[in-house]
Amino acid sequence: MKCTNFSLLSQRRSGVLLHISSLPSSPEAIDLGMGDLGIEAYRFVDFLSSIGVSVWQTLPINMTHADNSPYQCLSAFAGNPNFISLESLESQGLLTKSALNEVVSGELTSKANLLAIAYKTFSEQAKHQESFAEKEQLNFKKFCKKQSYWLNDFALFLALRNKFNQASWQYWPDAYKHRDMATLKQARKELAQEVAIIQFTQFIFFKQWLALKVYAATKGVYLFGDIPIFVAYDSADVWAHPQLFKLDPYKNMEVAAGVPPDYFSTTGQRWGNPHYNWDAMLADDFNWWVKRMATQSTLFDIVRIDHFRGLQAAWEIPASDDTAINGQWVLAPGDALLAMIFKALPKICLVAEDLGVITPEVDALRIKYNLPGMKILQFAFSGQEDNPYLPHHIEVNSVAYTGTHDNDTTCGWYESLDEHQRGLVQAYIHSSRSEEHDVHMPNDLINMAFDSHAQLAIIPMQDILQLDSSHRMNTPGTCSGNWHWRFNWQQLTPTQIESITEIIIRTGRG
Repeated sequence: MKCTNFSLLSQRRSGVLLHISSLPSSPEAIDLGMGDLGIEAYRFVDFLSSIGVSVWQTLPINMTHADNSPYQCLSAFAGNPNFISLESLESQGLLTKSALNEVVSGELTSKANLLAIAYKTFSEQAKHQESFAEKEQLNFKKFCKKQSYWLNDFALFLALRNKFNQASWQYWPDAYKHRDMATLKQARKELAQEVAIIQFTQFIFFKQWLALKVYAATKGVYLFGDIPIFVAYDSADVWAHPQLFKLDPYKNMEVAAGVPPDYFSTTGQRWGNPHYNWDAMLADDFNWWVKRMATQSTLFDIVRIDHFRGLQAAWEIPASDDTAINGQWVLAPGDALLAMIFKALPKICLVAEDLGVITPEVDALRIKYNLPGMKILQFAFSGQEDNPYLPHHIEVNSVAYTGTHDNDTTCGWYESLDEHQRGLVQAYIHSSRSEEHDVHMPNDLINMAFDSHAQLAIIPMQDILQLDSSHRMNTPGTCSGNWHWRFNWQQLTPTQIESITEIIIRTGRG
């Protein structure tokens, strides 16, 4: 396989899909509304290791906009500060218990305020020439230098965004919007403190994430990440590198990303992301993409490319259109891009999200680079014998799922099926058994995924917990109520632990 680091996908493995934000809050920690990289992340690694799971898949971990969607982020590189563990900062002496208590009492309104306090303490420790603090200051400087390609622009971008009351960069005064060098130089001086805090915040995020990655490796658990193929228009990437995107002279989008009308939508989907200027990217050997993937391969052991088909051809919609009807397929240089990525990062381990209507050309690109594709069992029971998602059609070089973050939970999915569809599921289950038993969801679908030939089988945490539709992570096409789901350990029963452990052992997955 092209995925060669640690030969991760050269043996049968099992995995669990759970985003960092969905982790519970520790009783000893301050709960600010989402999971973080603190004690519960380590506890989750211990849980995975104890049941024999060797892969933990998350959603993108970049810094989100206000809607918390991990697929529309402020940077393709920067980590989400909301995932930083405050308790870890307290243990380092960067925050005090009294500062944390002020959050509980409402005197401090955000984690950003606490991170600013932590930076101030961090700077003052260095002034007192404490040996550990001096070492950390050196590490901070090394981090800023190593990540300067994206970090300098991102820190200024975020500081300016704060200065302009969170307005998108397209609405900034022209000198800032169009990156007048004298104006930006002056802004760096005026906002030096804010820029330093943002850089420090990223330093802490990367430090905490990589510490978790190291711990997971000691437990035989590998981290599986996810990147959206496109980036948000309101992002540091587009502001800092407008020449890499299809923008007009006023920096407005000429075309927007999405997918054409299909069975599910008569108007298609208009995502609103800018398209890449592939000619400009090709001219500098895809430097932005290679650096992006290098960052991801540092953070993760395996990386999924969302909407992989966009690397072969992407649906370009006139930016002025409200729907995706009038778009057109425009070829992309995916072959040259992947060749350059693997040349620069020969050990990177990639997975292709190849769901939807996939052409022979997209399949050929994936197969050329030997990338595993995705197979979703909730899509398998259409009644067509050649359905590629049916378990007996799933090839070895695949990642099998019961469902993903965009699907209903398996219990909710099964309950929503009409009588005919449910009959198809039941017939398939009964045909695969030596004896007839009652259908039991989600375990029957979990068994199918784990029994399949796919080298990697991934189960959303909601399915292990046997949860209904009210616990789904995201409903595509909706703008509210998504990305907020969290689990708690009380939902996990001894019977569920015994069941998933038995399935893993029986199917020979590590």
